[in-house]
Amino acid sequence: MVTSPPRLVIAAPASGSGKTTVATGLMAAFAESGLAVSPHKVGPDYIDPGYHALATGRPGRNLDPYLCGEELVAPLFLHGAAGADVAVVEGVMGLYDGAGASELASTAHVAKLLRAPVVLVVDASSQSRSVAALVHGFASWDAGVRVAGVILNRVGSDRHEELLREALDGAGVEVLGALRRTASLSVPSRHLGLVPAAERRAEAVGWVKELAGRV
Repeated sequence: MVTSPPRLVIAAPASGSGKTTVATGLMAAFAESGLAVSPHKVGPDYIDPGYHALATGRPGRNLDPYLCGEELVAPLFLHGAAGADVAVVEGVMGLYDGAGASELASTAHVAKLLRAPVVLVVDASSQSRSVAALVHGFASWDAGVRVAGVILNRVGSDRHEELLREALDGAGVEVLGALRRTASLSVPSRHLGLVPAAERRAEAVGWVKELAGRV
C-alpha cells in the first residue's frame, strides 16, 4: 500500500510574490527540524528545484499535467514523496494561471489533483487593507481549491504587519506568518528566472540557511 505524506502547496496571486523564497525556506526549516522533506515544483521549471534540492537533500521533482497528463500527477507525486514525512509543492505563476484560458497545468489544478491545501504568499509591500479583498477573491474563486492560510511577504514594519493582520481578521483565512522586506533574501535573476543554484553554490547554500532561520 502506498501512503501519501502530509502535503501543502505554496502559491501566490502572481509571479514575483516570493513563492520560491517561502517554499525553499519552509523546506529548509522542516529539514533542519529533522523531517524528511519531499520537494516538488508545478510545471517544467528546472531552476527552482535546484534550490529545493539544496534545502532538503532530496531531488526536486516536477509535477506537470500539461506534459504528463493529469492522470500521472498523483502517481509521480507519490513516487517522489516515498519515505518522506512531509511534501512541499511550489506553484507556478499565479494560483489560477494555466494553459491559455483554462486551469490546465495551473497551481490550482495540481492542488486539486493532490487534494492539497494551499498557502498563499502575498506580496504586501504596497498595500494594507486591500490585502483582505485580494485574499478573499483568491480563496473564494474556486470552491475546489482550499486556501488554508496566508504568508505575508515583504512587510515593511511592525505597524504595517498590524494593519495587514487587522484587515485579514474578517477574510476567513488564517495569517500563518509574515516575512520582512530585506535585500538579503533576494536572488539574482536573468531572462529565464533565478540564476541556478549550481552556478552560485556557495552563495546559494548560505541563502537557503538564512531562509530556514527566517521562516
